[in-house]
Amino acid sequence: MRYETFNPEIHDTGKVAELVYDVDFRTFDMLFKSKQKAIETISRSLLNEDSKTFKVILDENNNIMGILIYYTDKFPKHFNFKSPRLLIVDILDYFVLCDVNQGDFYIAEIAVDKTLRGQGLGKQILCEVIEYAKKNNFNRVILDADFRNTAAKRLYEKMGFRQFNKKRVKIGKFERGMYNMELKLH
Repeated sequence: MRYETFNPEIHDTGKVAELVYDVDFRTFDMLFKSKQKAIETISRSLLNEDSKTFKVILDENNNIMGILIYYTDKFPKHFNFKSPRLLIVDILDYFVLCDVNQGDFYIAEIAVDKTLRGQGLGKQILCEVIEYAKKNNFNRVILDADFRNTAAKRLYEKMGFRQFNKKRVKIGKFERGMYNMELKLH
């Protein structure tokens, strides 16, 4: 397993878009009413992606196993103005995601291909990220667990993460909430 900076000219943007979709499928389904429309829109937005902190996780045959998106400083508050629906996702994220401080290693997204889930890859990725953060003297690793994703929250807690905040936004019948979680390294 190796990490490579996502490059839309090299990597399968459709596959990567599906992994992005999987992380927040409930919100995408609410906004797009169709998994396919959501993935197509995410794919188009990825064509301009040039972030060094957006990694694809590849196996020995260069097949995409998953993605990792992280930030090591202030969380960039950028908004996707090319798609009104993706702009709404960005605005919702603004209200529920962790506040990132200096010295934090923030895991924005981890997604593993659905055919590879249940094999411990998510845990392995987290372990490697934690080890990297320790070696590079970060104060803590932080991430978000969706209120509805109890399995992810349990995994994070088993790995030593603790909830330090809880945020939610509610608009009409729609509600989105996150447990902001941290693993202190020092």
